Amino acid sequence: MWPIIFDFGTFTIFGREMHLAIYSYGFMLVVAFYTCFFLLRGEMIRIGKEISIASDIIFAGAVGGILGSKIYYLIENFSDVLKDPFGMIFSGSGLVFLGGLMGGTLGVTWVIHKNQLKWLRIGDIVAPLLILGYGIGRVGCFLVGDDYGIPTHKPWGIIFENGLPPTTYQTFKYYYPWISLEGFEQGLLAVYPTQLMETGIALLIFIFLWKKRKTISFEGQLFFTYLILAGLERFFIEFIRTNIRYFIGLTGSQIISIIMVSIGVYFLLYYKNNPDSQYSE
Repeated sequence: MWPIIFDFGTFTIFGREMHLAIYSYGFMLVVAFYTCFFLLRGEMIRIGKEISIASDIIFAGAVGGILGSKIYYLIENFSDVLKDPFGMIFSGSGLVFLGGLMGGTLGVTWVIHKNQLKWLRIGDIVAPLLILGYGIGRVGCFLVGDDYGIPTHKPWGIIFENGLPPTTYQTFKYYYPWISLEGFEQGLLAVYPTQLMETGIALLIFIFLWKKRKTISFEGQLFFTYLILAGLERFFIEFIRTNIRYFIGLTGSQIISIIMVSIGVYFLLYYKNNPDSQYSE
């Protein structure tokens, strides 16, 4: 774990103490945004659109994604919000990807509408970048020691001694009482490094979508393929994550993943069989 890349220490500015440091999670988010911007800028040039649209899309997607992920987190943890609304709303935690996807989609949709672009065409361009940004962001989660998986005896299990929270027997008993600890002893526990597992899968999906972007048969094909692959990735990784299960043994993320896959399959087949029925926006 490497939560802080560089600590500049504490400074006094105008009589007020401030602690300055470069945090690994924030740094990886910056890397994700700038990487996606660089690639999106190239795609805008390729299709003959203004470069400024790339920055607008990244900005709107980032703002919408952060707001959406936070709202999703507050809804998932509504009981805690009632106990401490101010602390939950303004805490640094709670950047949930699926909520961010919905919020980011709304933000990008606004940019698309403002510039009178084709939604499905831009969706195809953005699709590979969504999964790439997600994968890079997961590296930040790993460095912080957050969003890890359930305890395991597998040789690739990792101990997050200073994680958020630490991977100890008591942590799981207190924070994740629905997870069985049978076969595990008191003390530090090794867990599935789901952050890095998702990063690896995300990069494979990105490579597949990126290579396919110039050979699609109809507008929307890449975006709907992204929904299917990203949905499947999250659905299966949830089985070894710590999230609580709400309905028929499924987590909230798995339910949304099913919806993502269903939407992707439906429209992939629909537009493939009805290429003339695509919307212009």
